[in-house]
Amino acid sequence: MFAGLSGCEDIPRGSAERNDLAAMSTAQLTLINRAGQRHALTVWLARTPAEQARGLMNVPEAELPADRGMLFIFPFDQVLSFWMRNTIIPLDIAYIRSDGTIVRALTMQPLDENSHPSIEPARFALEVRAGELAARGIVAGDRVEIPPSLLNPTP
Repeated sequence: MFAGLSGCEDIPRGSAERNDLAAMSTAQLTLINRAGQRHALTVWLARTPAEQARGLMNVPEAELPADRGMLFIFPFDQVLSFWMRNTIIPLDIAYIRSDGTIVRALTMQPLDENSHPSIEPARFALEVRAGELAARGIVAGDRVEIPPSLLNPTP
């Protein structure tokens, strides 16, 4: 869940609020590790402040397959920070610059309300099931191919 610079709606602790994943737009991303291995993911797109605030809150592991994730899209590179309020499963997060470079990757624990900042400016945040980044050999410095349609700012 997003809890950073652009602000977000305050969703109460323990809320059953969640995104309607079936209604969210999706896109295909490709993660590329240092060995050149390519890994395709289908991601839900969290574009609006409301979608970003809810993120993967209250989504059980059964609804987040290994080849799925959520991509949070911001208008420009900035220091981002996420937390896990009302998020009931552990997640990996990769903070990604506009050029597709991963600046930080880490695992966040369920219901942890501590802030997990990107440290460096990033435009995107990718959340996947915990352990999926490591299983694909993805670390900071690796790359994500982001479709051009997601790189262009929306009016």
